[in-house]
Amino acid sequence: MRTFIAVPLPAEVRSTLAEVQEQLRSFGAAVRWSAASSIHLTFKFLGEIDPAMLPGLTESLRLRTQEERPFPLHLHSLGAFPDLRHPRVIWCGLAGDVAGLEALQKKVEMACLQAGFAPEEHPFRPHLTLGRVRAPMNLAPLVDYMRSRAPLQSAFPVDRYHIYQSVLRPQGALHSVLATIDLQDE
Repeated sequence: MRTFIAVPLPAEVRSTLAEVQEQLRSFGAAVRWSAASSIHLTFKFLGEIDPAMLPGLTESLRLRTQEERPFPLHLHSLGAFPDLRHPRVIWCGLAGDVAGLEALQKKVEMACLQAGFAPEEHPFRPHLTLGRVRAPMNLAPLVDYMRSRAPLQSAFPVDRYHIYQSVLRPQGALHSVLATIDLQDE
């Protein structure tokens, strides 16, 4: 089964992202927009795994992150990978306790290594993918808007993360929760 590990977003944050996507859509750029209901903060994409690995992975994640406490994040600026001059992925950046987020992601990565998964090839760059550019048409007004837009302030707590299964379908991926790891309040 195709899997990944990610932080879910509260409904009100997904609603804010949907409003931002609607504003960005109005520029008519050739972008395949992510379904707001499926936007999440990815820690690690695992790819196809044997379902028999799930219990060991879940236990490894729980043990490795059991000391972690909830922390706050909020939506911030809009950007693109690799950059705004050559956008291929449109994203929303994050602010708040980004150091806490990065520390949690490192522990998730270590738990995955311990459970037998390959190390991540790229450095962790916290973001929420809003869409993927399909062709370079009408990008200039979209990028100008992204540069001039005030930062977003929609806050949310990071108090848990999930192992998700992702089923690819013509109308978009369907994500379902396989396991939840809660961060413990003191």
